[in-house]
Amino acid sequence: MKKILSNKYPLFFAAVVLSIVILSSSFVNKRVNTNPPADDLEGTISISGAFALYPITVKWAEEFRKLHPKVKFNISAGGAGKGITDALSGLVDIGLASRDINPEEVKKGAYTIYVTKDAVIPTFNTGNPNAAQLLAKGVKRDQFANIFITGSIKDWKQEAGKVSVPIHIYTRSDAAGAAETWAKYFNKKQEDLLGVAVYGDPGLAQAVKKDVTAIGFNNIAYLYDLKTRKQVAGVHALPIDVNGNGKIDADENFYSTIDELTEAIATGKYPSPPARNLGFLFKGKPKKKELVEFVKYVLTDGQKFIDENGYIALSKQKLQEELAKVK
Repeated sequence: MKKILSNKYPLFFAAVVLSIVILSSSFVNKRVNTNPPADDLEGTISISGAFALYPITVKWAEEFRKLHPKVKFNISAGGAGKGITDALSGLVDIGLASRDINPEEVKKGAYTIYVTKDAVIPTFNTGNPNAAQLLAKGVKRDQFANIFITGSIKDWKQEAGKVSVPIHIYTRSDAAGAAETWAKYFNKKQEDLLGVAVYGDPGLAQAVKKDVTAIGFNNIAYLYDLKTRKQVAGVHALPIDVNGNGKIDADENFYSTIDELTEAIATGKYPSPPARNLGFLFKGKPKKKELVEFVKYVLTDGQKFIDENGYIALSKQKLQEELAKVK
């Protein structure tokens, strides 16, 4: 029977066999085509600059390398001034900038792409004998200016306390975006700030932590524990009396957790400055393929790490504007 059918319908069987071969080939081709393309990104990206932007940049680099393992990173924190200088002199690919870029830097080729937002926070030692009063009353903008700029307020009792103890002021010794931004709150420059100069964000936080009557300022990442979301022991945010009525109202009391604070910054309850945008600074528009792809990643998929690391996301419109700078 099989022989008779095969003789009678040779063309039919040939067509069936050909169909099977074609179908099999299509499955093979589909399996081959579903393999991911080879990663052609490689090279080294060097970065230096602002302590404020350093922690999230390290996170972005770690996540980017999971996608592109041939790309290496050299990242260091040395202050915004150093990062900007390094980038403009060609020592690094990216300078981490946490302050406004001045006209002289723009003339040298400074090209900034903003990637996130945070704020500079005034700090004090929680062992201060006037801690309860300070947390309840806060400090007005002009009072901060009379501490950090004019020096006319020298004792905590003059500010809000009941106990007379001297105010020990600490500031930054390095060219810091945090110091420049804090000074800008008073329409001044970093060099106008009084106090004992200490290097770096960690150093300034530690100095305030060791001195019971200290006052200083820090970027958010150095004041909060990312696991507990609460302020670290010893050095806390010194609340700003934004409306100047002599007390911290309910809508000014947003320092308990990092999430409350970042929400206040995002919604404008916390003043700007000292809130500010943070950016990647280049000497001219970035052209290296691995560099361009890294910036695109930061402004898209990398944004999912913003909240958990204590930063504030830029608006969707702002992110699109920044993304257009690198396309």
